[in-house]
Amino acid sequence: MFRHSASYRRIAAHLRRGGLIAYPTESCYGLGCDPDNRAAVLRLLKLKQRPQRKGLIVIASSYQQVARYLQPLTPDEQHRLASAGAQAITYLMPAHHSTPRWLRGSHDTLAVRITVHRLVAQLCRGVNSALVSTSANLSGQRPAKTYAQCQHMFGRKVWVLPGHVGERKKPSTIQAWASGRIIRE
Repeated sequence: MFRHSASYRRIAAHLRRGGLIAYPTESCYGLGCDPDNRAAVLRLLKLKQRPQRKGLIVIASSYQQVARYLQPLTPDEQHRLASAGAQAITYLMPAHHSTPRWLRGSHDTLAVRITVHRLVAQLCRGVNSALVSTSANLSGQRPAKTYAQCQHMFGRKVWVLPGHVGERKKPSTIQAWASGRIIRE
């Protein structure tokens, strides 16, 4: 995505200040922010016209970036979570009691995806953080697939990062961690 660490420092500073970003993911552009910044998350929800009760996905390049939001995992479970990245599986996982409601909504679980999408994984490593990741659209509308569509949709409210979305035609599969039940295919 970017060649210099200075670019990631600028993005990380923008996120810490409560800024919103749009970035390419496996199937569409994602809309994200710092998951620990309540004001940013609420601004993102308002921009998307999405109810907080639904909860959000947190995307990361490694388990270590999401561990504090989850109940502890065994090494085998950590491997299972990391392995799902190649299939773009988002798991509904038991949330740690301190995980904010602005992330998990009305649920006791948190939606988590460890990504292998090169640009998103590089972004998470570059800013040294997991990110909120929801489709870059208004609720009920088609998600943006290009930089230009994001720019048109959000204007100056969102810092749109350049790049290309992955090959997937559908959004990530959402699966219950404990039961394996598919929630969204």
